Amino acid sequence: MINADSAQVYKDLRVVSARPSQADEARAPHRLYGTRDGAFACSAADWAAEAKAEIAAAHGAGRLPILAGGTGLYLRTLIEGIAPVPDIDPAIRAAVRALPVAEAHAALTREDPAAAARLRPSDTSRIARALEVARSTGRPLADWQKEKVGGIGGSIALRPIILLPPRAWLYARCDTRFEEIFSDEGIEEVRSLLARGLSPAAPVMRAIGVPEIAAFLGGSLTRPEALAAGQAATRQYAKRQYTWLRHQPPADWPRFESALDSPSIEAELVAALSRS
Repeated sequence: MINADSAQVYKDLRVVSARPSQADEARAPHRLYGTRDGAFACSAADWAAEAKAEIAAAHGAGRLPILAGGTGLYLRTLIEGIAPVPDIDPAIRAAVRALPVAEAHAALTREDPAAAARLRPSDTSRIARALEVARSTGRPLADWQKEKVGGIGGSIALRPIILLPPRAWLYARCDTRFEEIFSDEGIEEVRSLLARGLSPAAPVMRAIGVPEIAAFLGGSLTRPEALAAGQAATRQYAKRQYTWLRHQPPADWPRFESALDSPSIEAELVAALSRS
């Protein structure tokens, strides 16, 4: 099992990211779960390179690699490749990443108006990426993205399946999940992360659950308020993820829409995979 979830790569977030339990991991080899320190951001390109190595290792051992996770950018980068953007000038990157998101978006409006119009004004990571590329290379990110290299889609036999369970079932699971995150273990996990003094812009600090629990620890939210905020954020993310998975992957990828706790789930999944 190879992780394709952008939060579960961080070793700091076992509980908050709902990584597989140690009992689950004992059932089969698990790769790329909790492998990266939160101080070091894991880009889609970083993950894709590591995933390719793990896939090759599994094939070399005569095993079937299974990728699980819903970070679409990770999977798209692995399968389709990535734009050959040159390394960003470190000084430019530092300057861009230090800007408040409103200032970065205003700058992007001047320097790459098409990207600014396309992105949400609150989308810190994508705005910073588009702005640093425009400043460092003199070309808009969209120009670079017209060419992609390094994808493995044409060299492997892919058997995809997209899980789209009923939304009411999914949202109920989201609420339950955040209650589990907001346990003593989850709170202590965030407390330890905060003690490290990492940048608030670091991906590990923006993972769902971290800002909400941090607000509770800091006293700006009560426990019920933080719990409600985290549950809402989880449902909102699930909604965006659901929409992306319904519309972005190829139309011939099978969509599986049953609840995942049905008694016949195993047989139904096998049947869906056999049609892919």
